[in-house]
Amino acid sequence: MVTLDNLTVSYRRHPALHHISGSFAPGSLTAVVGPNGSGKSTLLKTIIGLLPVAGGTITVSEPQSRIAYLPQLADVDRSFPINVYDCVLLGCWPHRGAWGRVNASQRSAIEGALASVGLQGFDQRPISSLSSGQLQRVLFARLLMQDADLILLDEPFNAMDGKTTAAVLTTIARWHQQGRTVVVVLHDEGQVRGHFPQALLLARELVAWGQTDHVMTVTNLSRARTMAEAWDDDSGLCEIDSLADRRTAPQTPQMANT
Repeated sequence: MVTLDNLTVSYRRHPALHHISGSFAPGSLTAVVGPNGSGKSTLLKTIIGLLPVAGGTITVSEPQSRIAYLPQLADVDRSFPINVYDCVLLGCWPHRGAWGRVNASQRSAIEGALASVGLQGFDQRPISSLSSGQLQRVLFARLLMQDADLILLDEPFNAMDGKTTAAVLTTIARWHQQGRTVVVVLHDEGQVRGHFPQALLLARELVAWGQTDHVMTVTNLSRARTMAEAWDDDSGLCEIDSLADRRTAPQTPQMANT
């Protein structure tokens, strides 16, 4: 579904992801984990096309219309003048276009999506009036309407209560059973171990990728923390070189001495 080949992504020529290779298989359910600043959100934004590739390649087999993306709340403009119903309705865009009419089936689906996240009766409220947890649930309801084959979720449980989190985890499991490909950025190791058969551990570079119990080991997690602490964001600019060169070269300018 998604293949990364020596992928490098940079912000202002400072590395955010360095030489990542691997693939998300069709129908896989994968948690993306790692310390803060390890490139997890960057990976999802690159897959969806929001960030440019600085080196290597990324191949996505699905068209944009079949990809659903849930951003972090910090990336959402809460002042935009739109109510809850219309925000969820935007999830129908790939199916109805800019001028298509909303039919009875879609209206019923919107009501069902809002009910599934516990927001019945919120349809006419402006999103600016919502709490962080309520807005997160609205965004998830919008994503439900997209009916996508590739689903990217960036920390979907932030500001959600336990009941809503359990309902969302059930939905994610159902997507997996339906053969959809789901990639989720998470911080909660318990959720990763309990609900996600595959895991990708990042520290700007690839630490481990595969079955969750093989990835989430004490050794790998310790290595990821050490790698993250070694990065120096005030160092010199990143030069995109080949993977072979990096393996034989001395320590790069972006790594602080440890």
